[in-house]
Amino acid sequence: MSKSDHAPLAFPWPDVPEPGEAVEIAEGVLWLAMPLESPLKWINVVALDDGDGWTVVDTGTYSKKSVGYWDLNLSGPLKGKPVRRIISTHHHPDHVGHVGWFMMKHGAEHWASRTTYLLTRMLVMDVEERASEASIRYWHRAGMPADRIERKTLERPFNFADMVHEVPTGHVRIRQGDVIRAGGRDWDIHMGNGHAPEHVTMWSRDDNLVIAGDQVLPTISPNVGVQPAEPEADPLAEWLEACERLSPLAREDHVVIGGHKLPFTGLPRRMTDLIANHHTALERLIEHIREPKVAVDCFSPLFKREIVDAIYNLAMVEAYAHLQHLHKSGRASRTLREDGAYLWQAT
Repeated sequence: MSKSDHAPLAFPWPDVPEPGEAVEIAEGVLWLAMPLESPLKWINVVALDDGDGWTVVDTGTYSKKSVGYWDLNLSGPLKGKPVRRIISTHHHPDHVGHVGWFMMKHGAEHWASRTTYLLTRMLVMDVEERASEASIRYWHRAGMPADRIERKTLERPFNFADMVHEVPTGHVRIRQGDVIRAGGRDWDIHMGNGHAPEHVTMWSRDDNLVIAGDQVLPTISPNVGVQPAEPEADPLAEWLEACERLSPLAREDHVVIGGHKLPFTGLPRRMTDLIANHHTALERLIEHIREPKVAVDCFSPLFKREIVDAIYNLAMVEAYAHLQHLHKSGRASRTLREDGAYLWQAT
């Protein structure tokens, strides 16, 4: 079926719920929104009614202010019933910030993929006062200007623990092919990848609901970036593979709750667009590097907008990921310049 045969995206619920409010997407399924101090503005949380308690999918970042938001949610739309289980779609701080708080304060179980659990535990304990040698080397490889590197080297870097509560030992592992009972439904588990490893997505067997985390978002593409911890990774290949694998599951009647933006319909079109958009971005990038370029000089063909400081790092790691994908697929060469930056050129 061609793209033109698929229904366009639609947004059945245009109003974002405030803290202490919820939208009932279906019987036993509530959509809550936790505010974020970032360009994304909020993260979607799904509360699944298990009768004597709740299963909550993702939690938002942790802070004194967000604890207040959760108190409003617990006494309001969650009706004072206990949260017995937290499901984490992936390990990013806006998704796991309150996991430890729910475990330690409310006795909730943590359900997550093994990779999500291990990365969350590791990163929340890995506090750095200054940038690591691996990060500094990566910034040089990306061609970051010297004055920006100097400034970042002197600054305290972002630490996971800045917005993620301490996470105690223990989790229930979620694997590809599992079926989880929650909210009066059976959910098939399919793992995404690329944006985050072993990213949980949940597909209801009993109706048309999909909880997609950040694997599938409307109107924006998830950030797919190479990180200093694994500088030779090819996350774009992993993300495209996951999209191709998940695409056949998509139905026109699916209602999708992603990690950000509004719940939507039109999943087959969205899957097609997500894949196509990255392939066309790669073609634009190939033309851009007919003459050698460093990664931070490749924002314009990928993003087609001004990159401000707030999203500079996200743009850098994504540009690096696209260049690395071209390199690993034999479409670009990579040469180390005297100043430690990689020059990438179409082959």
